[in-house]
Amino acid sequence: MDENKRVAIVTGAARGIGLATCKLFLAEGASVVMVDIDNNELITASSDLDGVLAIHCDISDPDAVIAMIAEVVSKFDRIDCLVNNAGVADFGPIEQTTFEAWRRVMATNLDGVFLCSQAAIPALKRSKGSIVNIASISGLRASTLRTAYGTSKAAVIHLTQQQAAELGEFGIRANCVAPGPVKTKLSIAVHTQEIIDAYHDAIPLNRYGSENEIAEAIVFLCSLKASYITGQVIAADGGFESTGVGLPALR
Repeated sequence: MDENKRVAIVTGAARGIGLATCKLFLAEGASVVMVDIDNNELITASSDLDGVLAIHCDISDPDAVIAMIAEVVSKFDRIDCLVNNAGVADFGPIEQTTFEAWRRVMATNLDGVFLCSQAAIPALKRSKGSIVNIASISGLRASTLRTAYGTSKAAVIHLTQQQAAELGEFGIRANCVAPGPVKTKLSIAVHTQEIIDAYHDAIPLNRYGSENEIAEAIVFLCSLKASYITGQVIAADGGFESTGVGLPALR
């Protein structure tokens, strides 16, 4: 092991933004720990990548998180970056959102961020490392059908600020990336042309973002180029938040 190599943990690493982030870290010379609850997908995603440690873990399980962090420290003896990317969604009207669905979203999207961050703090103190939490534009602006999801992501944004305020004296930076609509396999599969057109009209850049564009923002915030940035939320959204509730035709 190269003792000077940075070590980055990425949760929700088996696909999408998480996998793109892992590949970008690898391209920059870091060792990467890929964490995911879907073991089959994780094995597939990590099988052709060099310099990675794949760990099957349910980040909503406190004991599993403690074991995961312990395994990373045992292998690498350091953690430089923690990217809390894992998340789930449940879309539906408020009246039809069950408490079970609410808790499932909160357990992964919020509890998981808290648990992974808390467990990694001792190692991050030693490295003066960084935390990047992945929220969503839904945590910055309300929308229909996103009661659980949007609320969980808004909480992640505030948790990030709490982390920055409390951990800064130890040299740990905490920031948040809030992606807007991103072109993923899932969005391609479920977004109708009508939805795509509506998003394009509402986004000043008139397009979806790519997984790699979000990964670029994440890796930047973990880098020394962002050494004086903490407690911030970057909306990587093509300008979507800037339009507020205004009609695209009147922008």
